[in-house]
Amino acid sequence: MKIAAIIPARYASTRLPGKPLLDICGKSLIRRVWEAVKQVKGLDAVTVATDDERIAAAVRAFGGDVCLTSALCRSGSDRVREAAEHLPADIYVNVQGDEPLLEPESIETLIAAFACGDDVQVATLCSRISAEEARSPHQVKVVRAHNGDALYFSRSLLPFVRDAKETTWFGHIGIYAFRAAALQAFSSLPPSPLEEAEQLEQLRFLQAGIPIRVLEVPPMGPGVDTVEDLERVRTVIGNRRQQYAMNRLKDIRLVITDVDGVLTDGSLYYGSDGESLKRFHAHDGLGILLLQQAGLRLAVLSGRDCPALRRRLADLGITECVLGQMDKRAALRGIMERCGVCAEETAYLGDDIPDAEVFDLCGVSATVQDAPAYVKSRAHIVLQTRGGHGAFRELADALLLAREHADKN
Repeated sequence: MKIAAIIPARYASTRLPGKPLLDICGKSLIRRVWEAVKQVKGLDAVTVATDDERIAAAVRAFGGDVCLTSALCRSGSDRVREAAEHLPADIYVNVQGDEPLLEPESIETLIAAFACGDDVQVATLCSRISAEEARSPHQVKVVRAHNGDALYFSRSLLPFVRDAKETTWFGHIGIYAFRAAALQAFSSLPPSPLEEAEQLEQLRFLQAGIPIRVLEVPPMGPGVDTVEDLERVRTVIGNRRQQYAMNRLKDIRLVITDVDGVLTDGSLYYGSDGESLKRFHAHDGLGILLLQQAGLRLAVLSGRDCPALRRRLADLGITECVLGQMDKRAALRGIMERCGVCAEETAYLGDDIPDAEVFDLCGVSATVQDAPAYVKSRAHIVLQTRGGHGAFRELADALLLAREHADKN
């Protein structure tokens, strides 16, 4: 049984134009969805279906497969059906292009529904929601028969509970799987009155008498329909990434730091003789010494060079440094090679665009609190301290604490 996942993505979203290309912590929304789907076991193909060349170009740039479809497709399922003409399979999984927090295991649960015979033609997912969520028209609800087939989907409170009796509400998760014949049947059916009333494409199947199996899975986090959703997802992914990085700090053997905006506040002072002076923070200096005493290697990578900086590095005993180097990727690789460490054992602390461009070369990347938003979105860890005010010490303390916990365990 060949299974293909198709991710429909359109540019002309009414509430968030260009939604698939919006940035979420350094990656586009469509890339995050594609990367999540690629983790699903049992898939034979993953393709993005779009009518917009901008989306297609972005997908090709990160190595994804694309199928260009008509701009006349009325729904995501129509777009999946058109893409399916170029991608033969027995089962098609329709993964909405605005679900960056989807769990691969949930899609595996969806696929498994088709392994027990031919009675399941269409399947989708649901999860338990709160009473508050159930009252929101933005949250689609579903009620099911005893065998798991959908009885109805609605934006209204479903079921309506009289006399304050307790019940369990299920929110629909807009991921579907179809047998090839069922997917073809969807596009051959005209939009149904219920579908047009609720603006829910799955009602086309129900009103035509085609059952939909609904499987319960754990909640997967919000999709992206509004600006508020986008910010919530950014917060979730940022927190996940920061926690992941914190767990990896115990393996760090080399710490590389930028200077201006990190060890300093970015200010430059010129004396009457033209010499450049810099202001350093004593707490950072102590943090460097503490890491050295703990056996970590320290290195400095800076696009600028001046006597004041060299004097500070000498005072701190930092001998591994590359100064006045704007090509930070090559310089960073050289530092790791000379220190005999791999990417997973390296942490990098920077504050601006040249630093963000090397974050992907390190196991852990960090930036200061006053860094530009673009840089923060790409760093694993965003420190609470501004550059030049003890930010390096904050990272040093986290490194030392991680090593202490690892030793105890």
